[in-house]
Amino acid sequence: MRPNRVKMSAQPFGKRRGLLFGAALIFAACGGAAEAKCQDGPGPGVDWAGCSKARLMLNGEDLSDANFKRSLLTLSDFAGSRMLGADLSETEISRTRFEKSDLSKADFTKALGWRANFAGAVLVEANFASSDMNRSNFAQAQALGANFQKAELNRSDFSGANLERATMTKAELARVIFQHAKLTGVDFSFSNLSRAQLQGAVLQDVIMTGSYLYLTQLAGVDLSAVKGLTQAQIDIACGDAQTRLPTGLTPPKTWPCGSDDD
Repeated sequence: MRPNRVKMSAQPFGKRRGLLFGAALIFAACGGAAEAKCQDGPGPGVDWAGCSKARLMLNGEDLSDANFKRSLLTLSDFAGSRMLGADLSETEISRTRFEKSDLSKADFTKALGWRANFAGAVLVEANFASSDMNRSNFAQAQALGANFQKAELNRSDFSGANLERATMTKAELARVIFQHAKLTGVDFSFSNLSRAQLQGAVLQDVIMTGSYLYLTQLAGVDLSAVKGLTQAQIDIACGDAQTRLPTGLTPPKTWPCGSDDD
């Protein structure tokens, strides 16, 4: 009976071995395909999802609708490139350059981009929701209708940027520079604007319901059309005699309080 038992047990083992071998072939084929995909040249619609592409020099390229999802693009240069609708969600772009690139409707959801440079870039309706862009440069960017909900943008520079109708609800905006930015219609609800600089910014129809304004720099700023402001918010902010407040709010005795560099 023993030979029969050996024969019966050997059969399923052979099948399992065949299945494992087949799976290994499929995995190798998929891995090879993915590797080959990462070697594709740049161009519109290129699929580099999950690829390691640090230190690329692709300024002035057409990368419209490219897929960079979950890829590594640190220290790369995309300055002046056309990247409309590109998917950069969950992508690492720290210290990457996008100056004057067209990133209209690009997706940066949950991307990591410390000290990324978007100066002068077109970011119309781009999506930065839940991204980490601390200390990044957005000076003079055109970001109309962009989504920065729950984004971390501490110490970033938006000076002179056009952010009309942008969403910045629940965003981390501590020490962000908004000087001379166009903020018409921006929703800052429940965001952290502590020590942010708003001097010279246009705040027509801005929403600041629940925003944290500790030492926010409001010297000379016209807040008369800002919605959702309370006296408690104004009392911890920093304005001066030229700061205009909504009806019913009054300047606290602590004004002008200057800046806080701690």
